[in-house]
Amino acid sequence: MPRTSIILIALIRDLTMIDKHYEFEDSEHPIDPDVRIEIESTLSRIENEHAIKVLFACESGSRGWGFASPDSDYDVRFIYVHKVDWYLTVLPGRDVVELPISDVYDVSGWDLRKALGLLRNGNATLVEWLSSPVIYTADQSFLIAVRDAAQQVHRPERAFHHYLHMATRNYREHLHGEVVRLKKYLYVLRPLLACLWIERNLGPVPMRFQDLVDVLVTDAPLKKAIAELLAIKRRALESEHGVAMPAINQFLEFHLDRLTRPSPPPKAAGTDFAVLDRLLLATVLA
Repeated sequence: MPRTSIILIALIRDLTMIDKHYEFEDSEHPIDPDVRIEIESTLSRIENEHAIKVLFACESGSRGWGFASPDSDYDVRFIYVHKVDWYLTVLPGRDVVELPISDVYDVSGWDLRKALGLLRNGNATLVEWLSSPVIYTADQSFLIAVRDAAQQVHRPERAFHHYLHMATRNYREHLHGEVVRLKKYLYVLRPLLACLWIERNLGPVPMRFQDLVDVLVTDAPLKKAIAELLAIKRRALESEHGVAMPAINQFLEFHLDRLTRPSPPPKAAGTDFAVLDRLLLATVLA
């Protein structure tokens, strides 16, 4: 698929996602309506208790990636901003809000300045949040601006290292033997496909797993095996085990061996990180 087509699809998805409900929710990204109401209520309570404004809140983890099990929890991540005076003190305040983790929820957020600093450093996780197909709330102008900034300051070499390390570690620790924990295939496949996305210079890696598959997996037997794996994962418990899947193993072994030998993608030259400063100032003063 030509890169221009991929970019156009991404732009259309951005505009589609920012509507009344901010996301599509289906069997691929299941969000219980009652849970959504509770999450939105929790975010409002956090705003009141901490005197902050939540600029953007999304689903991360398996529900955002698109391969949640029936017993998967909800991984809610958000970016927030304080009032102006919070940023004008000699000693910086705590820049993270974290709620106790329960069997259902894992809710945490980053202050805007921290988030933009991480974006400057090439934090791949934050970039994923910005393309989550499940968004609980969003300031539309901020979301458009921060997505544009993420495109401008994209650090492909750092994201490549992050994903390759994740794929290599998970494969080494979980996918040897005739019987494996099936969810671990996806925790290797997704970061490995992310590496291939970066290798092809396709821009920031999207969160949605199926986006990666649609663009990068062209072998019919492999695509069928991945589809079967997804079907199993979506109906099985998180701890489900099964026999190894040779077609997927061969794909993983080939690319992990290949990608660990060459150097990662070169650093982007002439990146203008001032766009992040401008976004911080404009958002804090808004």
